[in-house]
Amino acid sequence: MKIIKGFTIVVAFLMVTVAVLGTDAFARAGGGRSIGSMGSRSFSSPATSFSQPSPSQMQPAGGGFFRNMAGGVLGGMLGGMLFRGLGFGGGGSGLFGIILMAGICYMIFRILKGRREEPVSYQGTYDQGGYQQGYAPPQQDFGRTSKSGPADFAVGIAHIRQMDPNFAENRFTDNVMDIFFKVQSAWMNRDLAPADPLLTDEMRGIFQKDIDRMLREKRVNRLENIAVRSVEITEAWQEQGQDYITARIYANLLDYTTDDANGAVVEGSRTEPVKFEEYWTVTRPVGNNPWRLSAINQA
Repeated sequence: MKIIKGFTIVVAFLMVTVAVLGTDAFARAGGGRSIGSMGSRSFSSPATSFSQPSPSQMQPAGGGFFRNMAGGVLGGMLGGMLFRGLGFGGGGSGLFGIILMAGICYMIFRILKGRREEPVSYQGTYDQGGYQQGYAPPQQDFGRTSKSGPADFAVGIAHIRQMDPNFAENRFTDNVMDIFFKVQSAWMNRDLAPADPLLTDEMRGIFQKDIDRMLREKRVNRLENIAVRSVEITEAWQEQGQDYITARIYANLLDYTTDDANGAVVEGSRTEPVKFEEYWTVTRPVGNNPWRLSAINQA
């Protein structure tokens, strides 16, 4: 009986660890989390133009407060159950509680894993080295994308055009797509130099910290068969002498992490694509200046 109890305790501990920490993994540029700054809108959800749930609020660099809080709560619950299960807290229901906790944690893990790795079927691909035939053109609806209404969006675009008369939405979304692919390529190669002109100082620092961690852990996050389904502008505004535009990127790809030593897959799948929606915010000094990535927000 003591052997069974000990085994159950270990299983419960591992399940909680996986459930809490499993989402803090390498997943495309930025680790699949909300990072960076959108100026005064950093802590508001980007506007959307589709019928999916609104994105979670933007986290400051190094976010994850709620995940950490959940981890603390689960850890405290597990600690108390382990304490009682080993006979230190009195009562005779320790083993049942541990088994119940293990089941709950496994359900949490499956939900998180399902959301992260939902497979999709896709048409046409990009590899990380360039475009391939099969791209689905962006489906844009510039008049109805702003959360504050068409007027707010139109004012934002008009202000940007005042200082850059040649600004065009279609050309801008092509530019965002180029930034997206170059940043993903630099992330996978663990070398930000090629993408350095495309990043704000804050984003460069965040990415470099993640890349340094990958190098320490001898991991490579591999991104293959990237298929961008749409890129659409959702917000445009100016503040403090800067242009800001947020674009929704809807795509799918093969996203998995391998070990440097033997090439074995340690996270993700070589065969099951995952789909994602992200809001990439770019900024520049007002006028016809280069855009730089300033934030990524998760849908």
